[in-house]
Amino acid sequence: MSTVRIGIIIGSTRPGRVGDQVANWVLEHAATRTDAEFELVDLADFALPHLDEAMPPSLGQYANDHTKAWAEKVDSFDGYIFVTPEYNHSTSGALKNALDFVYGEWNDKAAGLVSYGAAGGTRAAEHLRLILGELQVADVRQQVAFSLMTDFENYHVFTPAAYHQGMLAAQLDQLVPWAAALKGVRDARSALAQAA
Repeated sequence: MSTVRIGIIIGSTRPGRVGDQVANWVLEHAATRTDAEFELVDLADFALPHLDEAMPPSLGQYANDHTKAWAEKVDSFDGYIFVTPEYNHSTSGALKNALDFVYGEWNDKAAGLVSYGAAGGTRAAEHLRLILGELQVADVRQQVAFSLMTDFENYHVFTPAAYHQGMLAAQLDQLVPWAAALKGVRDARSALAQAA
């Protein structure tokens, strides 16, 4: 059986962001596991403009090189951990845009949510769950939520409380088996498509 691959997606591209600190913390703890491989994915590295594809993403007919590169990266994973800030009771525009760029590459994958904000980013995570449902991404129940008030020094330097490690471990215990199981779903879907 091939190794389960999980992408840890930094959901902010804002200058001075703290999302990279959170994502690196996730990677540091996740990398101690032996049941999956983890890779950091920074949306800033893809420089996606506001959705500029003429055809709907559900058709999979991508015209632009930046879309093709993003689609290839998304498709390379069996699951994701979305590290999202909370902006105005929702996720970031950059992450929403990145989610909207492609479609089939997200389908039948699993996801965990790690959020941060004044209220722990919980409202952003709840909004993100609705988006993921439409993309046919199965999100796991366990969430990790960091408060700007208590898990950051001066709202900028990440100093997470120790109990968050247990919450992340619980999320990964849910996420990795789901990601592995959904490989079978994708294989079955592919076999049906080939038989048609």
